[in-house]
Amino acid sequence: MNICIYCASSGQVPETYVADARLLGTLAARMGHTLVNGAGRTGLMGAASDAALAEGGEVVGVIPQFMVEQGWHHLGLTRLEVVPDMHRRKERMARLADACIALPGGVGTLEELLEIITWKQLGLYLNPIVVLNTDGYFDALLAQLRKAVDERFMRDVHASIWQVAATPADALRLALTTPAWDRSIRKFAAL
Repeated sequence: MNICIYCASSGQVPETYVADARLLGTLAARMGHTLVNGAGRTGLMGAASDAALAEGGEVVGVIPQFMVEQGWHHLGLTRLEVVPDMHRRKERMARLADACIALPGGVGTLEELLEIITWKQLGLYLNPIVVLNTDGYFDALLAQLRKAVDERFMRDVHASIWQVAATPADALRLALTTPAWDRSIRKFAAL
């Protein structure tokens, strides 16, 4: 299974987040899954990639050309796909993914997570989306999404677009066991 991870590239985050990224990479590799990510060499992204590779796992990185020119890409990935821009990066990662797991990150990670949630709401992406809520990092975002449902900006059914996990092991379990979304959900896309 190809598991896309969205996560921070910052190397200055608390160790608890890095530890969960490493554990996710390790467990995914031990289970025989391939990680797909944004090909960054630092932060949670680099930590997850390094851990998966150390266990003999495979990691596919997708990165825009301008980031390669800056030297931001991981040099040891199983496969590196260079794309023209950020839009194609996100699209390619989603197309490769059998499931997506969002780990803590900044605005890029949040944007990736919200975009894939939107795609699933519209029936453009049907596979599992899991939020790894390390130390409650996503609590405020999850509360905002719940408010969107409660205030009828989203339907009740939309709250099942994503699953929430407290640990890397739970995140992988949910990625593997959550059923695919029914494309007919498009009838619920509009309120």
